Amino acid sequence: MKYQSQKVAQAYFICAMALFAIQVLGGLLAGWIYVSPNFLSELLPFNIIRMLHTNALIIWLLLGFFGAAYFLIPEESEREIYSVKLAYLQLAILMIGTLGAVGSYLVGIHGGREFLEQPLWVKFGILVAALIFLFNVSMTVLAGKKTAITNVLLMGLWLLSLLWIFAFINPENLSLDKMYWWFVVHLWVEATWELVMAAILAFLLLKLTGVDREVVEKWLYVIVATALFSGILGTGHHFYWIGLPGYWQWVGSIFSTFEVIPFFLMMSFAFVMVWKGRKNHPNKAALLWSLGSSTVAFFGAGVWGFLHTLHGVNFYSHGTQITAAHGHLSFYGAYVALNLAIFTYAMPMLRGRAPYNQVLNMASFWLMTGGMAFMTFVLTFAGTIQTHMQRVIGDYYMDVQDSLSIFYLMRFGAGAAVVIGALLFIYALLVVRKDEVIAPGPSHTASTVAGE
Repeated sequence: MKYQSQKVAQAYFICAMALFAIQVLGGLLAGWIYVSPNFLSELLPFNIIRMLHTNALIIWLLLGFFGAAYFLIPEESEREIYSVKLAYLQLAILMIGTLGAVGSYLVGIHGGREFLEQPLWVKFGILVAALIFLFNVSMTVLAGKKTAITNVLLMGLWLLSLLWIFAFINPENLSLDKMYWWFVVHLWVEATWELVMAAILAFLLLKLTGVDREVVEKWLYVIVATALFSGILGTGHHFYWIGLPGYWQWVGSIFSTFEVIPFFLMMSFAFVMVWKGRKNHPNKAALLWSLGSSTVAFFGAGVWGFLHTLHGVNFYSHGTQITAAHGHLSFYGAYVALNLAIFTYAMPMLRGRAPYNQVLNMASFWLMTGGMAFMTFVLTFAGTIQTHMQRVIGDYYMDVQDSLSIFYLMRFGAGAAVVIGALLFIYALLVVRKDEVIAPGPSHTASTVAGE
């Protein structure tokens, strides 16, 4: 670790991992309710559990992004963070808002819009925290060295924060409501978050492989261009059936097809960088997570997204378990695995230790990835059957759900593997024995201890 202010990232990462644990446990609970629908139905209804699951996901991923920015921007800008106090204030606001939202949900107070259920005061808190963050990192970058990685990261984070404003707009017209809602949900995960993903992945590969910065930056700009080109008009694949003009069916179908390209480029980028790499980095687990993230993102967001994005297919498949299959694999690959990659790379340095518990860390990767892959296949088969029975034959929804019970049981088993993998990851990263600490010496340089 080169700069003292990078230490603030550790607090963000620990809070993120705590919410990660809550998120996957909430998902496992929701998965069991699919198997046994009346479980906790009066004490903790399914819609509340689902809110906790999805909201915890969004907040911990954002905490990971913010922490990653506070970690990598000082190195890229070659200066300390503008204000460490502001960074901790931002974290406090986000955690208070998170606890407030959870408390509100548990007593039945929520906004009712999927993913944007937060009470109004929490939404304002998130906006204030985002503005503090943007001021802090922008001042840091403006006063220091500018690189392609910081430029792309800041562009993604600025756009992400500005799009949050649409979370406050809730018109009475349902078509407008859904359109503005997708401005947040789609343009976050399929546009601005992709920029953040590309920047963090570029930083990791630069450090882990030792490839020349010029090569990394060329790839980065191409990925960003294709992500914005496809992602913005690709929003149209959510406009098919919400009352917007019919031309969105063609615009959405065409540009959604292009959305596969940036994810394919990111996967290619990761493997080419490793192939070209001249550096034998000690942190093999971070490299595994980086390669895994780009690969699973390509299949989850790219391939599984394309499976049901054309309007002729989507007419039958939207809102089925096919959507759930795509959502789980794409979020896991593109953003969950990426955050776990930067945690794996940065935490040893932040804690002043050599890369540690790598076997357990890599075992957690295979457990989570294997569980998520199996869950995706199970939900894809379930969704295909659901589409035929419900949308083609016309069977009643609840009758169809009864027919899918075996798939839900298998999905629960896959979810259990993901939860075990997640808890193993947190254990491997945070619980370290004293004899795992390697002091600098003739055979272990300070840079090796730091993971550099």
